[in-house]
Amino acid sequence: MPSDLPPHETRPLVLSLSGITKRFGALTANDAIDLDVRAGEIVALLGENGAGKTTLMSILFGHYVADAGSIHIADASGQMAPLPGGSAQAALAAGIGMVHQHFALAENLTGLENIVLGTVPLWRLGFSRGAARAKIEGLMRGSGLDIDLDVPVGRLSVGEQQRVEILKALYRDVRVLILDEPTAVLTPQEAEGLAQTVRRLAARGLAVLFISHKLQEVLALCERIVVLRGGAKVADRPSAGADRATLAELMVGRPIPPRTRTPGRPGACVLDLDGVSVGRAGERDRLVEATLKVHAGEIVGIAGVSGNGQGALAGLVAGLMAPSGGRADLAGTRLGAANPAARVAAGVGRIPEDRHRDGTIGALSVAENLVIETIAAPENQSAGFLRYGALRARAAQAIRDYDVRCPGPDAAIRALSGGNMQKVVLARVLERAPRLVLAHQPTRGLDIGATTDVHRRLLAARGRGAAVLLISEDLDELFALADRIAVIHAGRLSPALPAEGLDLRRVGLMMAGHAAGEAA
Repeated sequence: MPSDLPPHETRPLVLSLSGITKRFGALTANDAIDLDVRAGEIVALLGENGAGKTTLMSILFGHYVADAGSIHIADASGQMAPLPGGSAQAALAAGIGMVHQHFALAENLTGLENIVLGTVPLWRLGFSRGAARAKIEGLMRGSGLDIDLDVPVGRLSVGEQQRVEILKALYRDVRVLILDEPTAVLTPQEAEGLAQTVRRLAARGLAVLFISHKLQEVLALCERIVVLRGGAKVADRPSAGADRATLAELMVGRPIPPRTRTPGRPGACVLDLDGVSVGRAGERDRLVEATLKVHAGEIVGIAGVSGNGQGALAGLVAGLMAPSGGRADLAGTRLGAANPAARVAAGVGRIPEDRHRDGTIGALSVAENLVIETIAAPENQSAGFLRYGALRARAAQAIRDYDVRCPGPDAAIRALSGGNMQKVVLARVLERAPRLVLAHQPTRGLDIGATTDVHRRLLAARGRGAAVLLISEDLDELFALADRIAVIHAGRLSPALPAEGLDLRRVGLMMAGHAAGEAA
């Protein structure tokens, strides 16, 4: 989209971070980071998990106070003024807005009420909904962010809820907008719509900081790329001339080998669903008369926008939910009542969607988390007492084999980064050589290095003959790994088709509810 802005180097400076340093004990999360952002500029912020991105943005948005350094932001007249630290209210007042990956919306309130919430009391005498509506409608015309302002947010799609979040920031007249993993839960069509919106906002002078693990969208949207590694800034360069391989190497400090996809060799049917329903009518995340077969030696991917039944499907396979109708078999044995222990004993390896809530127990050690699903096994206890020596020895081997970055087997798992926590979950699941691997969002929030390792291990499990059910909102991940792909929408599962015969656009339309990928 053509911009009325002058060339980059002559645009006014709107944000300047100088020498930002933050330490947590012996860990230096940010090491003397400098960053300037100009009006109308879209700047990508890249880095591995633990590289310092979140800490830096938390300092900018007032959630943390830097140990050293300063932040200056342009005021309404364009003059640079210091930003007080440790105050989100001060950051908002100075014109900094942030849209988090996990939305902060009141689902029972309308779009209009969510947008103005926090600016004035909604039921204050004298509050003019008409004036608020007029301002929001002007913002929607200028940005292309169209929503129904009178519908409760809980009834809006994920893409529409994200528009509400962005309109919340624009309503506060922000001059700098931070977008944290903004396309993580969007269909390809919604992601492209968001990109057009961001370009339109930048053309009007808004500065955008764009945080993403999706390198292709970064290269397509952003004009400058800043890379953090180990808390330090290691690159600040134009996106023109950059490529995914170079950026990946900058992020992890080593070359990332390209992924080569080879077809699986399907064997016997391991998971067989025939008209299976899970959950009650009216529930948002339920499964409706689903039919699916997953064979040994293949990866079947499930695509869909979050909340369309993936949770019910995963809950059934993991033993957390029971079918309310239809037939579900695991290797010829009928799946009946909810029984997680029975699923594990039957050979189901469970990689849950939320590794913090469902995959680990934060207060326990790495060694203890590695055996929590098989704690009663003879190799783990004797006469009712845990065999800590054996647990630590096996944990030390898993730490080496899976390259878990931690002090040792006795380290509390809550102290690990997301990527290293996921490696512990993978070690617990895959070292038992399960016949069926349930991988539910296995790389959500992981950097490219950790993602590559997860993918390699899932492919290795398939190569050993395991059946893999991969539930993911990342279509690039599905097309890189899956032999067949099914789409789930409103609880209904499409037939699983060979990945070679599908493309992103068709799957994206099916995720939005268009039958067989045809536009409505």
